[in-house]
Amino acid sequence: MQKDFFNDVFEVVRLIPKGRVTSYGAIARFLGTGRSSRMVGWAMNASHTQKKSVPAHRVVNRDGLLTGKMHFSPPERMQELLEKEGIKVKKDQILDFKKHYWDPMIELKL
Repeated sequence: MQKDFFNDVFEVVRLIPKGRVTSYGAIARFLGTGRSSRMVGWAMNASHTQKKSVPAHRVVNRDGLLTGKMHFSPPERMQELLEKEGIKVKKDQILDFKKHYWDPMIELKL
């Protein structure tokens, strides 16, 4: 089951447009498992093992903090990737988080 859940997470993350971000919880809610945001985080930790790229840098916590940066090498890479897409980050916090927020429940209407 975990493998299927991780694959579902990866597919949602691949749909996040450049210059937008979402949260672990938003992905969990979209997948119908609203209390499994931590599992989404674990999936992001494993995303580098995928053959097809997963833009894990676009997934942050509910407050727009780069809580997953320690899983990038080097940790500053997450911020660099976001800034390359036009997202400003200061002290590991996305500036104008609401402006860049992408909610799969809204954007991927079922």
